[in-house]
Amino acid sequence: MNLEDVVRDTFSFLVETAVTRVPRDVYEAIVRAAEREEGAARMAMEAIAEAVRVGIREKRPVCQDTGLPMFFLRIGEGFPLKAGLGAIAREVVAEATKRGILRPNAVHPFTNRNTGDNTGRFVPWIDYEVVEGDSLEVTFAVKGGGSEAPSALYMVSPSRGVEGLRRAVLKAVYDAGPRPCPPTIVGVGVGATAEMAMRLAKRALFMRRMGERSDDPRVAELEERLLNEVNRLGIGPMGFGGRTTVLDLRIEYGCRHPATFAVAIIFNCWALRKASATIGSSGSVSYDPNEVWGL
Repeated sequence: MNLEDVVRDTFSFLVETAVTRVPRDVYEAIVRAAEREEGAARMAMEAIAEAVRVGIREKRPVCQDTGLPMFFLRIGEGFPLKAGLGAIAREVVAEATKRGILRPNAVHPFTNRNTGDNTGRFVPWIDYEVVEGDSLEVTFAVKGGGSEAPSALYMVSPSRGVEGLRRAVLKAVYDAGPRPCPPTIVGVGVGATAEMAMRLAKRALFMRRMGERSDDPRVAELEERLLNEVNRLGIGPMGFGGRTTVLDLRIEYGCRHPATFAVAIIFNCWALRKASATIGSSGSVSYDPNEVWGL
């Protein structure tokens, strides 16, 4: 099998895997949250956990909204196949949609016409990054519309600094309420520009494991503080009230301009769906066991 076929088969496997489960650590966080809740909130969490189990056993999507398809590609400088990766991603997504694995979710914003196969202008969304080495690291993820809709961007006054960031996060979670199907995972991006902050927030969502804190101890402490504070809002699972509004909160940051302090907040519902693999230049493939797993 040539390298192009290996990439195609790997992408296809990741698509099917991602939509039929959540990573193991997300599932375990859901189960723990269910044990902490009572009444309607506990029933909601138990139903969520059962949806994950059914998805894995029956190889069915864990949610009817199979989201917008996205690929995060970290391409080694020495990886032989570069130019064709986008075409392979689009081909795989279209085929998965045809097979009923993905729901058609790509809609032209001005004609309201659905493209029918999840491909179109900038869809699937592909985040490219060139890194050292000769392998390809790929994460396929899907992003539901309900949890994306409450996303927020704040251009905080630099004079307000971290306190301005804190207030922005609390306001965003409060304003979102039950709309993003909590409990959620929250990605926070901080940077010089709006697009920089948004991109970092999305990476915070999909490129970290549950409970993985920033390697900057000051940011790690802020992540824990904000996680505790947003859960004290009491929105709870599906808005029923309770202890668990947010399962995890991660912050990714870049240097800012002296005159700017961009803060982006992006939500993902409990169904954080992603699957990752590393493809070697020789055609070897290894999968992330936290994301490619079964009962």
